[in-house]
Amino acid sequence: MRAISLHEDVIVLESRLWRTTCTVLRAGPRDGGEGFVVDSPVLPDELELLPTLLEQAQFPFSGLLATHGDFDHLLGRLAFPTAPLGVAETTAARLRADPGGAQRALRELDERFYLPRDAPLALGRVEALAVPGYCGLGEHELELHPADGHTVDGMAIWAPWLGVLICGDYLSPVEIPTPDGGIDAYLATLARLEPLIAQATHVIPGHGEVLSSERALAILREDRAYLDTLRADGAGAQLPLARRDAEQRRLHAANAARLVGSP
Repeated sequence: MRAISLHEDVIVLESRLWRTTCTVLRAGPRDGGEGFVVDSPVLPDELELLPTLLEQAQFPFSGLLATHGDFDHLLGRLAFPTAPLGVAETTAARLRADPGGAQRALRELDERFYLPRDAPLALGRVEALAVPGYCGLGEHELELHPADGHTVDGMAIWAPWLGVLICGDYLSPVEIPTPDGGIDAYLATLARLEPLIAQATHVIPGHGEVLSSERALAILREDRAYLDTLRADGAGAQLPLARRDAEQRRLHAANAARLVGSP
């Protein structure tokens, strides 16, 4: 697992699997402030190290946030089994509608890669947060913005005093858009994110390295163009230049097939 300090109050962790990101935010004094862990690393040893990393960095821990309900963003509960987990109201509804779905997906991953875990995933207490809305962190407030389109649920988290935008599975430099929640919804989320990106110092996608504002805006333009051509040309759409490996071609084929199957 790779750890990067963006600011004295922001650490970004990047999992070895899927380059899934986990962001740790702190506000207030080290001996009495508040801290959130947003999303999660994936592998068992990474999750085991997470509490120790926070302790060594002197980051207080107040709770977990997840940008959306895909299982690889919910695994903070394995590192902090009793912590509250805050999610968008849409994510809470998704988890209620598919009880055990995240657990099944994690079990399938572990069986595929022979990964042992000390305990199964238990989501426990899930707190539904109003989105759009705010979530207090010390003397500051995180802004919560709707971010559906990749899935039917989700939120982006903007920390204006830090210039940090945590956008979930959008703007990835390593993965093309996968609009499971619909192309129109995905494009609407990109439009909502655009003015935040323009103000940001750091943009943290759900997969891949931290981005500057300029690079994130460039990826946004590429993603918007890809989705427009996907809708027009289906399987014939061109992938973004830097995202044309075999896995991205597989994802593109799935996108085109989903488009054909949609009403």
